[in-house]
Amino acid sequence: MSNSRPYVRPDMQAFLAAIAAMDGPALADMTLEEARQSYLTLHGMADAPARELAVVRDLTCPGPAGDIPLRLYDAREEREAGPVITFFHGGGFVIGDLDTHHSLCTEIAAKMDLPVVAVDYRLAPEHPFPAAIEDCEAAARWIASSPAELGRGATSLVLIGDSAGGNASIVVSQALGATEAEVPVALQIPLFPLASNAFGSASLDEFAEGFVLTKASIEYFDAAYQADPTDPRSFPILGDHSTAPPTILVTASLDPIRDSGRDYAAALAQAGRDHMHIEVQGLTHSFSNLRQAVPSTQDEMDRIFAAMKLMLETNA
Repeated sequence: MSNSRPYVRPDMQAFLAAIAAMDGPALADMTLEEARQSYLTLHGMADAPARELAVVRDLTCPGPAGDIPLRLYDAREEREAGPVITFFHGGGFVIGDLDTHHSLCTEIAAKMDLPVVAVDYRLAPEHPFPAAIEDCEAAARWIASSPAELGRGATSLVLIGDSAGGNASIVVSQALGATEAEVPVALQIPLFPLASNAFGSASLDEFAEGFVLTKASIEYFDAAYQADPTDPRSFPILGDHSTAPPTILVTASLDPIRDSGRDYAAALAQAGRDHMHIEVQGLTHSFSNLRQAVPSTQDEMDRIFAAMKLMLETNA
């Protein structure tokens, strides 16, 4: 554990103090339904309001175990073929859905001026590993095929996700690198992802409690998801990095799984892949969904959007 106190932004500190004052039950002490509802409530309270968009439409696509719910977001009613952003939500593959990340998806669609398709993959413990990953890959391949339901053609995919969704974005990129979809992955943006096994890392010990995501919550998700620690679909650090698309990797300095993301940055550098690593200072895990409660996080999201535009232009 570090001997010096880590830097915490004043607005982040105020939010952490407010959460601590609520003194609510730990995730592991909730029922599954309560845990899922608490995640929705947290984001509803902490994230900025959803933006008004020309298109917000629920869809489905075929999946390995039935139809997968999706939600299409677009700031424009009509647009020509171009990149399509595919979004995988966080929540440890146990909690989270289309509604928990609705505001964030409207923000991405508005700021990037590109269509966003959010994927409502199956969750553990009802559907343990690799169900979520299988759904995410199936959805990405379907989007790449420019189905009529989307109303626009995809010339490339942009894969983005937070936390567990960041893991999914890397794993799906690797799958599409091994067996190509109908269009390439132009860019991946894993936000504070789990890329390597976090247990035993310095960041997990240093930020085990009091920084939004706790070590106990990670253990709870791990027990429910039942991932195979030897499978690259669990920990993509074990996968092939030679085909990694251009990448914007985002980590947070106060995140217990920060070092897992750093491991992936090192792997990309070692493989000589085009990437940008942004480590936001003084912020925690899930900062992308705290834009109202922690206003400085909006600036960081805008920085990420600027980086995405730069990388897409550079690799067009």
